[in-house]
Amino acid sequence: MLDAATGRRRLTPRATEIAAEARTLLEESGPDALTMRALADRLGIKAPSLYKHFPDKQAVEAELVAQMLTESAEACEEAGRTAPGSLPALMAAYRAWALAHPHLYCLATERPLPRHALPEGLEDRAAAPLMRVCAGDQDLARAAWAFAHGMVILEIHGRFPGGADLDAAWRTGARALLDR
Repeated sequence: MLDAATGRRRLTPRATEIAAEARTLLEESGPDALTMRALADRLGIKAPSLYKHFPDKQAVEAELVAQMLTESAEACEEAGRTAPGSLPALMAAYRAWALAHPHLYCLATERPLPRHALPEGLEDRAAAPLMRVCAGDQDLARAAWAFAHGMVILEIHGRFPGGADLDAAWRTGARALLDR
């Protein structure tokens, strides 16, 4: 069942607790550390008990991906309210959210999106702020997202040389997209 206000699945209280602990484990230690055994250990239960609430690890990960999409959508929606129509403001919000949650961002974006397991409409909600800024131009929106994602993932993985002016690179990229 979905919560209409948030787009998230309504979880039982115990499943909510498990998902919260999974997120904490992920944020502290990264995607490779997120195992059902490690999660059970943190909760002080045996791993098979988790399967009463989530059928498998992929279901736990899908819940975390849904959280990422919801929260990044909220950040981008706020940027849209604060600076309507501003691609640089939207990109800044996206970047700030991703850099504040690097492990969750990587979990959600470095593998195929589990569309079948996400709340209906959540992917569209996450894309909507960018689609608005791009006036419905899907090609421009895809190019802008590819630029933003590429910049974020390179920044998360420390691929830019020290002292690189990444703020200037973001501004230049946004300008180039707008000057098309």
